[in-house]
Amino acid sequence: MSSFGDVIEFGVPTLDRPFGLKLWPIFNKAFELVVGYPADQFEFVAGKTSMSTLKETSIFIVIYYFIIFGGRELMRSREPFKLKALFLVHNYILTVVSFLLLVLYAEQLIPTVTRHGIFHAICSNEGGWTQQLVVLYYLTYLTKYLELLDTVFLFLKKKPLTFLHCYHHGATALLCYTQLIGSTAVSWVPITLNLGVHVVMYWYYFQSARGIRIWWKEWVTKFQIIQFIIDLGFVYFASYTYFTSTYFPYMPNMGKCSGEEFAAFAGIGILSSYLVLFISFYLATYRKDGKKTTSRKAVRRMSQAPLPDPHDLLVGAQQPATASTTGAKPAGKTSGVTTRSRKA
Repeated sequence: MSSFGDVIEFGVPTLDRPFGLKLWPIFNKAFELVVGYPADQFEFVAGKTSMSTLKETSIFIVIYYFIIFGGRELMRSREPFKLKALFLVHNYILTVVSFLLLVLYAEQLIPTVTRHGIFHAICSNEGGWTQQLVVLYYLTYLTKYLELLDTVFLFLKKKPLTFLHCYHHGATALLCYTQLIGSTAVSWVPITLNLGVHVVMYWYYFQSARGIRIWWKEWVTKFQIIQFIIDLGFVYFASYTYFTSTYFPYMPNMGKCSGEEFAAFAGIGILSSYLVLFISFYLATYRKDGKKTTSRKAVRRMSQAPLPDPHDLLVGAQQPATASTTGAKPAGKTSGVTTRSRKA
């Protein structure tokens, strides 16, 4: 069996080796050490690969909701857990995993997009559904179950379980499943953008859990909104191209686009709902009466507010700041900024 030293390829960056170091051979070897065979031999087969059926996915999502809502009830008469160390580890792991997956995607996609163009990369199986990308798609799908622990931390800390938070987590696992089963070549666009946002987001929450306040808190939500806008632009385009070329060839289109129809509808529906929900959250959290909050006191209060959830960031929107959690003045001693509670 070869060692890692035998697979390391390093040199001047090229199109096929954009980072100087060839990453796939190293990942291929690491994959083999974990599962017993190299990543190059992995095949995603619906019904055979773990978590590849609607039944498995549905059961896992139902169990997730049972645990979080049941756990919330069990915690009602108990003191909240601190869990700082575990929360730090959780966010650090997701930061590192998101970054590693992102650079592996980049190594695969940079040569494809450069040589064959963006349309080939999002609509052709040879561009956006290669064996290497399928491995990464599947691993990305599995990380969505790891991210469900975000909600476990919430109820153990006795934080609110908002509808939008719980919906987002369950829907994301379902979304990734539908795109895997549907073989949608455009999948890499929302996935890589999401990974990029997650690198920033989970690093932010890792630092925040350490007690470090970062000025760009608001930009975490802005990045998420920008992500969904770009996602939908690509998904709408790919879906339009598929349906017009298949059913309405007399309409202008750029040709065939790979993927199943149910996956297109799932992607459009779920991603569109995310965009609406995140815009609503942003307006409710960072703007007041349609005007951006820019006063020094308001900015200081937002920077000291309780850290919201790593995904939809709704906890901070629904809980007014308190003296015990933010260092703000107790109720009755106002600081010039009116705090209004908002309901989802």
